Amino acid sequence: MSASSNDSIQFEKRNFADDSVAIRFRYLDSARYRPINNSISDYFDKVGLDADDINLGNNGTSGRSLLYTPRLQPGWDPGFHAYDIYSFTLEDTRFMSTNKPYTQLTYLLGSKAEQNINVVHSQNITPDWNFVFQYRLLNAPGFFNSQNTNHKNFRFNTSYTSRDRRYNGFLIVMSNNMQSSENGGIQSDTFLVNKNPAYNDYFNIPTNLAQVPYVTRDLFNVTLLTGNKYKQANFLFRNQYDFGKKDSVTTDTTVTRFFLPKLRLEYTVQFGTHNYLYQDVQGEIDSSFYIQNYEGLTNPADTLFYKQKWSELINDFSIIQFPDSENPLQFLKLGGSFQNISGKFLQGNDNFYNFRAHGEYRNRTKNRKWDMALFGEFYLIGRNAGDYSVNANLKRYLGTRWGNLETGFRHVNRTPSYLFTNQTGFPVIINSSLNKENITEIYGTVDNPLLKLKLSANYFLISNYTYLSAFNKVNQEASLFNLLRVGLNKEFSLRNHWKWYLDAYLQVVTGQPPLNVPLLYMRNRFAYEGSVFRNLLLSTGFDIRYHTPYQADNYSPVLGQFFYQTQFQTNNRPDIAAYVNFRIMNFTGFTRLENLNTLTFDNGFGFKGTNQEAELYPYPGLLFRFGVVWDLIN
Repeated sequence: MSASSNDSIQFEKRNFADDSVAIRFRYLDSARYRPINNSISDYFDKVGLDADDINLGNNGTSGRSLLYTPRLQPGWDPGFHAYDIYSFTLEDTRFMSTNKPYTQLTYLLGSKAEQNINVVHSQNITPDWNFVFQYRLLNAPGFFNSQNTNHKNFRFNTSYTSRDRRYNGFLIVMSNNMQSSENGGIQSDTFLVNKNPAYNDYFNIPTNLAQVPYVTRDLFNVTLLTGNKYKQANFLFRNQYDFGKKDSVTTDTTVTRFFLPKLRLEYTVQFGTHNYLYQDVQGEIDSSFYIQNYEGLTNPADTLFYKQKWSELINDFSIIQFPDSENPLQFLKLGGSFQNISGKFLQGNDNFYNFRAHGEYRNRTKNRKWDMALFGEFYLIGRNAGDYSVNANLKRYLGTRWGNLETGFRHVNRTPSYLFTNQTGFPVIINSSLNKENITEIYGTVDNPLLKLKLSANYFLISNYTYLSAFNKVNQEASLFNLLRVGLNKEFSLRNHWKWYLDAYLQVVTGQPPLNVPLLYMRNRFAYEGSVFRNLLLSTGFDIRYHTPYQADNYSPVLGQFFYQTQFQTNNRPDIAAYVNFRIMNFTGFTRLENLNTLTFDNGFGFKGTNQEAELYPYPGLLFRFGVVWDLIN
């Protein structure tokens, strides 16, 4: 993994005997500590999703963002990303530091027995040794047949600094067990408005797959009959040893000793396993769907079964040099990593390696007004030789009145995902003439905390864009095209504690590439926020999300991939939710009524005006969600 974060180092001296509570965290490739987010304003902060994420109609099903987000990582990529929005990653691992044991318990309950459990515990064994444990469970049976999801995420990480400040150690042990049933969509959206009372229960609407209905409400043990199961496990251990000089600061009563590094040696070992499975125990019953949509799949077996297993071992060694001992915010990092990859399929296997060189320069000036970072990685030899990534970033603090200005540049040359370029047993029709994908991003951001305003612009140049043009057919767009995304985020303070939060994004694609995105995505929150009583903090209002009609991607259940199509266009109503969030001391509660937009008087009163973000994958009607978050500090 790369150290391309743009964060900078900040020092903070804390007294572990103090009665006050100090909880902070930082990421692996960043030295800047951040506070815990205790805001009750946004529900999505508590469920680990983004407001622009969409899925197939049930929480936990395959999802993606409405905003264009290309993969900007060179090197080997297995190609399965249907559940990335629900997964833990090494990059988002939080290394905490707290002077008191801290536990956060989250429990969310939704319609049709949907449940979301999240447990986080962190404590310092010593002032310089902390560990964090996190477990998350998402179980959502869904409204339609064969739509149940069951995701389990686990992560343990710890960080340690020796007493002489020369040695730093970081350990991450993490797993993602993602399971989602597939139904291929409903057979026709006319069933949604059918007057037959049997279809008032969406579970009775015929689906393209799993035609023999199956449902379960078991929270911890869900049998997969038709669908995908992805299992990922990661182990990372990083060691750092510093050479430099000791120093101290003397006050009236104490002497604070610290260490100024001049040279740092860093060794990181990383091991991961990646297992991907699709199965259908009703393969013969569902054969018409497979034969019609999957080219080359002419005689499905009684049980359809596709599987991949991967193991990955990375050894990385880096040297970090600090030009100015008194400014540890400036450093130069050079290193290399050797990657061994082994894949096993139902028929055959593949073993290969890569050697990657990487370098980074980062500098935050002593006056903290300029912050710059340069990062590059190059695959010199191995299967992915020729892949590379270059990233340049510059930040400027303009003062309290004007805020921060940031601009940057990314350029990536990458091999298309392994699933699209190699025969692995999955029913993929591969184009043998695929070239490396080439993506350039130029971006800029103006962030003004005083005005509570953020403006952003991202300009993408893409060539050799690799995509699915049907359920299992790989194509590549060789010609160069571009996409411009402009964003506005603004908080308006109205009157009497009323606020308006506006998020708006405009996306424009030039030419006619095989890429469809909504022209406009907007989110508006109108909320009353304030302290109703002495210890009661309240946030209540309406959350309205909308995007313009566009030809939304279809979905291939066997491959777990969204794919380009031009036949179906969304024409959705704005998504409307009413919510009441509150906090009393360390206890937070959330209540939401979602999909109020589905209200219709066609064929009588009801919540039947469903939206579709992929063809024949409707969202349900009215949803009720309730959740609690309890922060415990011992």
